[in-house]
Amino acid sequence: MKRRAALSVGVGTAAAWLAGCAAQGRGQIIGTNNRPPTSIGPVDASLALHLHNRLAYGARPGDIERMKAIGADAWLEAQLAPASIAEPTELLAALDAMPVLREPHAPTLETFARWQADALSPALTESQRAAALAEVTAIVQRVQGQARQARLMRAASSNRQLEEVLVEFWFNHFNVFAGKETVRVTAGFYEAEAIRPYVLGRFRDLLGATARHPAMLNYLDNWQSVASGFALPPGTPLPPGFVMPKGPNENYARELLELHTLGVDGGYTQADVSELARVFTGWSFDRRNPGPSDAFRFYPARHDNGPKRLLGLDVPGRGRQQGEWALDLLARHPATARHISRKLAASFVADEPPPALIERLATRFSQTDGDLKEVMRTLVLSPEFLDPSMRGAKFKTPYQYTVSAVRACSVPMGDSRQLAGAVARMGMPIFLCPTPDGWRDSREAWLNPEGLRQRAEFGIRLGGQAGSSLSDALSASLSAGSHSVMAGLPPKERVSMALASPDFMRR
Repeated sequence: MKRRAALSVGVGTAAAWLAGCAAQGRGQIIGTNNRPPTSIGPVDASLALHLHNRLAYGARPGDIERMKAIGADAWLEAQLAPASIAEPTELLAALDAMPVLREPHAPTLETFARWQADALSPALTESQRAAALAEVTAIVQRVQGQARQARLMRAASSNRQLEEVLVEFWFNHFNVFAGKETVRVTAGFYEAEAIRPYVLGRFRDLLGATARHPAMLNYLDNWQSVASGFALPPGTPLPPGFVMPKGPNENYARELLELHTLGVDGGYTQADVSELARVFTGWSFDRRNPGPSDAFRFYPARHDNGPKRLLGLDVPGRGRQQGEWALDLLARHPATARHISRKLAASFVADEPPPALIERLATRFSQTDGDLKEVMRTLVLSPEFLDPSMRGAKFKTPYQYTVSAVRACSVPMGDSRQLAGAVARMGMPIFLCPTPDGWRDSREAWLNPEGLRQRAEFGIRLGGQAGSSLSDALSASLSAGSHSVMAGLPPKERVSMALASPDFMRR
């Protein structure tokens, strides 16, 4: 009873304190006409924490001093070349214990499709269908469970922190919902195959990998997009739930223009959406016979071979070549450079990023043919990112908060399913954002009473598992006022209250 009462009191105290979050002001960017520096320069504890909060999931005990010792520039260059950074042996062993992640998507997709067909087959008995449905459920739980565990383990323990932050950012940009049809078993593979390899590469390669992946093809329905009037031969076996449409499906084309490339203000029209949908007719995947590695298929018979115009240009070539041409065009369009730059600046600098920074990033994007590593380097070295007023100006999402709390306390991961559950209770279940625009990354999206209550409860529980004193990483996150408030608390309660404080909610 005493423990339960203490938790109740702690949550109440934290809830009152958290009300201060609403009053936290946004950082103001100091205007500058100076050229961007070529170096971050000398690093103190405040700058080191800022870099860890924006380019990593927060600092672990000792991280701030380590950065001060090696220098911020050396740390950044290493993060921009993640393959050069050794990973903890414990993390590698944990990932090796997840066999699903070591194979391509095709075998799992084929097994899932076979059991799903049996679960819906009228030719089988009710008990046989029930057994098949149980197999479907087990496959989904195994694949999604391992994918979530791997995501959280890497975020909390990987030394390649910028890579992990960018994997989350780009998955969110090219979001798929792991609650739909075959996406239930391909979302984790999508992250591993279509997102992770390209986050510091060329945007065009990232765009193409997402366009061809079965997770995206299923989520935005392009797998069923066909030329007007196309019909399958009589007797062709169809996957469960497949209904052959009468013509092109515009879902992927619309989101490709609005979300993935040009942006809602990118100058395209409804006619462009319709033409782009025709371009991508025939882009699909085969769940029944996907082969050993890749289920993507281009079906020439389903493709609309008529003339097309996109963004005022005649579409050249034939068949699949037209889709690749369209991806080339969109990846290199000036509106895409601005849209991607705006999203990066909003995520890494400020909810309302300065126009001058957006234009500078867009210029660099275009100059380098969408080299995302160079764009990120330009962003980090910008006066806007390095401006002291930007430190703590962003509000952590539930995912960022949860992972940063684990890192700050250096608490063993334990059962990562509990962490995934905590993130879900805060309103951000991993792989389960249902809308194509992904989770929002802004103070406005996450600053609400229920979310703050969940954070307070999580912080208090985690604090009970941590040591009895504040780590240097957690202490550095707190303002002088917060330190003063907590000075009279018992050491164990200081950790819980620090995790539940408005200061720790900011990044």
